[in-house]
Amino acid sequence: MPKIRTTVVITVILAATLTLAACSSSQPMGSMNDGDSASSAPRSSQGAFNDQDVVFAQMMVPHHEQAVEMSDMILTKSGIDRRISALATDITAAQGPEIATMNAWLTTWGASGTGMSGMDHGDTGMMSDSEMTGLKDASGTEAGRLFLTGMTAHHEGAITMAETEVSDGKNAAAIALAKKIVSTQAGEIQKMKDILATL
Repeated sequence: MPKIRTTVVITVILAATLTLAACSSSQPMGSMNDGDSASSAPRSSQGAFNDQDVVFAQMMVPHHEQAVEMSDMILTKSGIDRRISALATDITAAQGPEIATMNAWLTTWGASGTGMSGMDHGDTGMMSDSEMTGLKDASGTEAGRLFLTGMTAHHEGAITMAETEVSDGKNAAAIALAKKIVSTQAGEIQKMKDILATL
């Protein structure tokens, strides 16, 4: 009888010990998983990617940055057609957050830098330094025309880059953004052509 009682006691103690051990070991594991899921959320939410996705973001970031710079220039000027000012405001509002999104992707993908250095700006519609200076120094209707013609070429370059991403990219989020760029900027090109025809 004492032997049975002793066995029961030992069994209970062992069971309790194993339960406590399981609880204590599962807590760090749970905490680790939570931490891992939080830190890897950007990567997992964006899924797999390839070199084209990286190049797309590396090139589109400075491309967008110049569009925002052009828009900011025109918004500081007086005597600008209100339709042009409204368009510039829309471009800044749309492309600013997209820049932040693509920079976050590049960080998640372990990529850095941009893809514009050494490239022919004509291939992407980027304004040259002299063209940017011309826009900065212009005023009134002349500034409006320079903005519209420059931004039209800029948008056409962005659409070409985005279409390449749609056809060759792998990352779902990047492809979705590329499709949005194609749709939005094609619409804005038509608006700019319509406005330019009336100036």
